[in-house]
Parts: sequence; structure tokens; C-alpha cells
Amino acid sequence: MDLKTFKLLHPVKYYKDYLEKDIRPDGRLLEELRPLAISYDVINSADGSAIVKIGNTTVVCGIKAELAVPKALEPNVGYLVPNVEISPVSSPAYRPGPPCDEAQVHSQSLADIVINSRCIDLQDLCITAGKLVWVLYCDLVCLDHDGCIFDAAVIALVAALQTVKLPKVKHNSDTDETVTDMSSLTPLTVHSVPVPTSFVVIAGRTISDPTAEEEKLATTTLTVTMTDEKISFFNQSGGQSMDGEMLQTCTASAMKREKSVKNMMSSILQKRKQNKMK
Repeated sequence: MDLKTFKLLHPVKYYKDYLEKDIRPDGRLLEELRPLAISYDVINSADGSAIVKIGNTTVVCGIKAELAVPKALEPNVGYLVPNVEISPVSSPAYRPGPPCDEAQVHSQSLADIVINSRCIDLQDLCITAGKLVWVLYCDLVCLDHDGCIFDAAVIALVAALQTVKLPKVKHNSDTDETVTDMSSLTPLTVHSVPVPTSFVVIAGRTISDPTAEEEKLATTTLTVTMTDEKISFFNQSGGQSMDGEMLQTCTASAMKREKSVKNMMSSILQKRKQNKMK
């Protein structure tokens, strides 16, 4: 039996033979992450945008800001509305039509991460309490799916938020008139950078940054999101529980990635700032 046929008939056994040697079929070590690339301001018509690549996985995020009336119970709080779409061109596993369940779960989790990590303060989006606030519509599209869509989506969202500039708005609460000054733009304040790292368990071995193929074979999936060296979001699915030592190892790996991603973002933003000053 040739190797390709063996992999097709016995995918778990195929992976197990590699994992027992502390390596994966793609040549990576079990804890090794794929290359990460971030590009800012990739959509000219958006108020903020970014594209992120993790290996072959690609997610683009575009943000549009609109004015709206706040909720009655939260008169001084704006809105952040993430919407994740997994494009049919990203993988044969997805079909055209309404957002799949996976995309809807990712959308809700993105909103939870922004709130839990205090990435942005929604009160910063308030113009006139009880009258007018900003709504940030964050559209994220997966263009190429090769695992860890959620990781790429979070990083893309944070990167896009770092490019958002809002115009100065004057609102007369008596007449309800609004004047928008597009010549005066203020950058949105991003208070923290949440960074997720996903892990899966295959044949009893834990591996980092899984590909789409590895996600399909996993018995357990775990995502650890770190913000300022603290866990701000934690999600585990699957039937196999992880022991304390395994969770500690995953958290340590997630902390390393957080530092790496923050350094990368800081370096890119600094270069962008220097180029604009030239």
C-alpha cells in the first residue's frame, strides 16, 4: 500500500506514526507555529482594515463606522458588531448561502474577546450620552481556510481596529442636528492586544496551531487568548479533558505567541508612522 492510500484509509494512524517522533507530516514540531503576516490598510473604502495570514489561512477585516442611537440601558456606550464569513472559495467544505454555524460562533466569540480583554472601551464611542454613539461594523472574511480561522480573525480584527480613525462629530442635543468634520480625524484608542493560540489533541498528543486537516482529526480543541500575560478568553471543545500540566504548557506557549504578535504589530505600526513623517 502506498503512503497516499494509507493516509486516506488510516488518517489517525498516519498522524500517530509522525507524532510519536515529535514531528508532524508538514515537518513542524508539535509546538511549532506557522509563519504569521499582517498587512494594514488593505481596503481603501473602509474606516479601518487589515489582512492576516497564518500559514495558508487568510482572513481580511474591514471596519465601517456609522452613527446610531445608543441602547436605553447603556446611554453612553457605543457598539462593536463583528461578523465572520467563511467564503466558499476558502475550502470545498463550505457552500454559498447564509453564515454557517461555525462563522456565527466565531462572530459571538470575537465580541466576547473584545469586551473581556478591554481591547477597546465602548464608552470611547459615545458622542452624546443617550443621543448619539458610533457603531463599528467589523466584517471579517476568510479567503483561505487551512486551520485556526479564529486565531487569524482575532488578530485581523485587532490590527484593523488599530487603523480606525473617526471624524470629529458635533451634535446639538436640543435640535438633534449633527455636523461631521471629515478634515479632523482621531485614531481609535486600542487599550490592549488580545492574542489567541489554538491547540488540538490527536492520538493523545497536543499540537499547536493546527492545520485544517489536523482540526478534522482532533478529539479535543482548545483556544487560549492572552491579554497582557493573562488569560482573557478560554474555550475548549471535545470529549478528551486536558490535565493541569498540559494546560500549563499550552498557556506558556500562548504567552510566547502574545509577546511575538505584539512585537510584530508594534514594529509595523512604528514603521508606518515613520514613513508618514517623511
